Amino acid sequence: MKQGFITKGIVLTLTAMLMSSLVWAQQDKASRPSPPQTATGKVGGATVTINYSSPSVKGRKIFGDLVPYDKVWRAGANEATIFETDKAIKVEGKSLPAGKYSLYALPGEKEWTFYFNSEVGQWGIKRTGETTKDASKDVLSVKAKPAKSASLTEKLAYEVTPKGFVLRWENIEIPVSIK
Repeated sequence: MKQGFITKGIVLTLTAMLMSSLVWAQQDKASRPSPPQTATGKVGGATVTINYSSPSVKGRKIFGDLVPYDKVWRAGANEATIFETDKAIKVEGKSLPAGKYSLYALPGEKEWTFYFNSEVGQWGIKRTGETTKDASKDVLSVKAKPAKSASLTEKLAYEVTPKGFVLRWENIEIPVSIK
């Protein structure tokens, strides 16, 4: 009798601990300073999805300062940004097979390079501050031209459009064409 009572108590305690940790994990993601976001849409016949964490400007100078020019960036905050397509596509005229990729960017004042990398699921930066991008796993790199946006974009945002995707943050936007 005592053993059954103890076993039930242990099971109830473990269940409560598990439920608490699941609730805490959900609250933790939602309350992050750079919360997770998803942009999805159709480009031609392909469904494109971009999962990223969205930091805010908060009065800071972003490009050329917080995000330095000519240094690879994880294209968001927290985990590396994930770009997924369910069909083969052409990004800026170059072929990208269907699949899931980490998306990195090399911001420049006049030109950006976007890298589609086959390694996914990693945190976006190392303890040294460098990105986790392993160049040997780059599947595709493309160039894009930044443009001044019409207004300030406080939170980093991606938008998937019928013509490709656009990264917007601070006072710039970078369109990337997809067919």
